[in-house]
Amino acid sequence: MPKSIKLPLDEKTVSSLRAGDQVRISGTVYTARDAAHMRMAETLDKGLELPFDINGQVIYYVGPTPAKPGQVIGSAGPTTSSRMDAYTPKLLELGLKGMIGKGYRNDQVKQAIQDNHAVYFAAVGGSAALIAKTIKSVEVIAYEDLGIEAIRKMEVEDFPAIVINDMHGGDYYQEGVNIYRKTNI
Repeated sequence: MPKSIKLPLDEKTVSSLRAGDQVRISGTVYTARDAAHMRMAETLDKGLELPFDINGQVIYYVGPTPAKPGQVIGSAGPTTSSRMDAYTPKLLELGLKGMIGKGYRNDQVKQAIQDNHAVYFAAVGGSAALIAKTIKSVEVIAYEDLGIEAIRKMEVEDFPAIVINDMHGGDYYQEGVNIYRKTNI
């Protein structure tokens, strides 16, 4: 049975999550991909504030397609998270509590998740049209010049995801590999 999660994330919610938990996320999620992460890093390097308060927030690594008539958004599937790994530890230090994407995170990011009591969720790749149905509103809030990579504020309801890396050091991908090795030796 999936756990229902309300955003923004707090310490109690994050500490309750374990690798492998299925969740349904509701609340505000911010979108950001490679170019937006680079721009945020440049902003921080200049001593300026980010375009939104990331404390307790979740960033979804997505570049949504344009909405068709009558839709809030087009397809909105996850992009490969490792492309944001160079920027993630700093954002976690500043209060980011969650990320949604697909694929593995490097060891530095996994350690930063533990150190900063955060969580990494995976959304199922290939289900972009279904995921889009959980998105109730979308607003570009920064870096509009980046097109699909602009930062957006999205309201989601029952967005499906799986906890991959938890604040306790759990790694669902590694657990799967370990189970496979035990059953195929």
